Amino acid sequence: MKEKAIVQGFTNNLNARNRNGVIWHVIFQASTVVGIIALIALLFNVINGAFGYVAYEARVDPDTLTVDGVPVGEQSKEQLVSLLQSTLSNGAYNKLENEKPFASRSREEIYQLVIERIIRPQVVEVWNLWPSLTQSDEIRATVAKDYPKAELEFVSWLTYDFISRPQTSEPLTAGVRTAILGSLWTILFTILLAFPIGVGAAIYLEEYASENWLNRIIQTNINNLAGVPSIVYGILGLAIFVRALEPFTSGKMFGIVNLTSENGRTVLSAGLTLGLLVLPIIIINAQEAIRAVPRSLRNASFGVGATKWQTVWSHVLPNALPGILTGTILAVSRAIGETAPLVVVGASTAISFDPSSPFSKFTTLPIQIYQWTSRPQDEFRSLAAASILVLLVLLLSLNASAVLLRNRFSRRF
Repeated sequence: MKEKAIVQGFTNNLNARNRNGVIWHVIFQASTVVGIIALIALLFNVINGAFGYVAYEARVDPDTLTVDGVPVGEQSKEQLVSLLQSTLSNGAYNKLENEKPFASRSREEIYQLVIERIIRPQVVEVWNLWPSLTQSDEIRATVAKDYPKAELEFVSWLTYDFISRPQTSEPLTAGVRTAILGSLWTILFTILLAFPIGVGAAIYLEEYASENWLNRIIQTNINNLAGVPSIVYGILGLAIFVRALEPFTSGKMFGIVNLTSENGRTVLSAGLTLGLLVLPIIIINAQEAIRAVPRSLRNASFGVGATKWQTVWSHVLPNALPGILTGTILAVSRAIGETAPLVVVGASTAISFDPSSPFSKFTTLPIQIYQWTSRPQDEFRSLAAASILVLLVLLLSLNASAVLLRNRFSRRF
C-alpha cells in the first residue's frame, strides 16, 4: 500500500507539472500571436495612410505660365528662374537666393520651387488606401460634385521624389531628404562617441578593475543611467554641448565661417547627446559579452606567456565582438528613434537645406514625423505615414549591416 501511494503521488505530481507546462505553453503562444497581430495592425495603419486618392486644385493654372509655347514643365532652368524673379516679390526671391544660389540649384530643384511658390497646388481632400480600394466610385462621385475643378489621382506618398526632396510647407512637394541626412549625420557621431568609449569602459570594468568601493559605485551608476528618461539626457546635452561647449559644437573654435548655425544647436551637439544616452546600454551589453567568454580561454593564453593586454586583444575581444555588436545594434535602434532629447537640444522642425557639416542646423526623421502628425490636415498625416516607412527601412538597413558585420566576425573567430 505504501509503494502504491508513492507511485500514485508521483503520477499526480507528474500530471500536475504536465498541466502547468501545457498552460504556460498556451500562454506563451497566445502572447506571440497577440504580438504578431499588434505588429500587423501597426504596419497596416502606417501603409493605409501612405497610399490613396488625393483631390487637389492648382491655385494658379499651369497653362497660364507657358512661355513661347513651351509649357512650364518643359521650360529650361533659365526660363524657370526668370519666371520666379518676375512673379515673386524681391524679398521672397532674394531669400531663396541667399538660402542657396540659383546657379548652384538643379533644374529639378527650381521647378519644385515654381510648383511650390507659384502654381501652389492645394490638397482639398485625402482618402486612405482602404477606402480608396473599396469605395473608389463613391470617391469619384464626391469629387465631381463637391470639387468640380479638382483633379483626382491615386498617389503613393512614398516615392523617390519624396525621399530626394527637401522639406517644404506644401504637402505635394514636401520631402524628407533633409531629415534623412540629419538622422545619418547624428547617428554617425553617436556611434563615434559611444562605441569606443563604451567598449573601452566595459573592458576596464571586466578585465582590469579591482573589487573595491569606487568601482562598485561606478558600476551601480552605469546600471542606473541606463534607465534614466531620455529627456534628462536632452537637458544635459543642452547645458553641456549647446551652451558650455558652444565654441566647439558651433565650429567657432575652428574658425569655420558660413555656418548654417551660429550657436551650439548643431548636428554635433545632437550626436554627442545621443551618444551619452546610449553609452550605458553599450557598456552593459559589452560587459555581458566579455563576461560570457570562458575563463579557460584566458588561462590558456596566460599559459603560453601572453600578457594581459595580448589576451584581451587577441582572444577576449574577438570572441565577445558578436555580443558587443548585438548590444550596439539595440543602442543605435533606440537612438535613431529618439525625439525628446533632440527637441531640447534644438532640432529644427522646419528646415529646407541639407546639413553639410557637423556644425549645421539639423532635423531628423522622428522630429519630422512629430511635426507632421501634429498638424490638423490629413495630407500631412499621410506624409508622416510615408516618413515612418522611410524610418523603418533606414532602421532595418542599419541593423542588417550590423548583423552582417557581426556574423562576419562570428565566422572568423
